[in-house]
Amino acid sequence: MFVFLAVAMVVVVGAVTLAVVGGGDSAALPEVAPEQLVDPLPTTRPLGRADVEALRLPVAPRGYRMADVDDALGRLGAELAERDARIAELESALAGARATAVDRPDLFTKPGEEPRR
Repeated sequence: MFVFLAVAMVVVVGAVTLAVVGGGDSAALPEVAPEQLVDPLPTTRPLGRADVEALRLPVAPRGYRMADVDDALGRLGAELAERDARIAELESALAGARATAVDRPDLFTKPGEEPRR
């Protein structure tokens, strides 16, 4: 009885394997092109929160496609570096304006408001 079940199991596993792999010209599992990044990050304008939230990276057999992840992270890093530089530039300009406002305390006050000391 055990021998019969073992032989039957080998036959079933072999039949399923042949059906999946396919024999001859008609393949049960045809080759499929790998997924590509459908909606890449926009290059014509700065990135926004919605762009990052909408980003969906294609999945590969071992996780995400490294090239697409590297491209997305590189673009995000460049955008953050540009924003950090712009913030530093604006903070420097503001500090310079405040330094020159020492002689004019009313420069940063609203109309009807007393100047701060």
